[in-house]
Amino acid sequence: MQSNVKDGVLFHSPRDEAERYSVAGACVRKLGIKFPALVDGFDNRVESAYTGWPDRMYLMAPGGRVLYKSKPGPFGFHPEDLAKAIQSEVNQRADK
Repeated sequence: MQSNVKDGVLFHSPRDEAERYSVAGACVRKLGIKFPALVDGFDNRVESAYTGWPDRMYLMAPGGRVLYKSKPGPFGFHPEDLAKAIQSEVNQRADK
């Protein structure tokens, strides 16, 4: 939690969906996240399906098939591995 305090993204648990969206937006802004962020519902269905906690990187195919799933982060994943998976997919599509 110390990093959350340092980064200014320490919030109490949201009580409703509007608050959940507000917290997510604040995190995106304060952390300078430059890619699309999605907010899971209160049932945490996406987190349960993709084991995204604490964080992971995924490469998804059209239709939702998982092409690459990193180890849990922030220390268990490496952007260069995702870059290799992306390049491999691009190469496979170019060969078709």
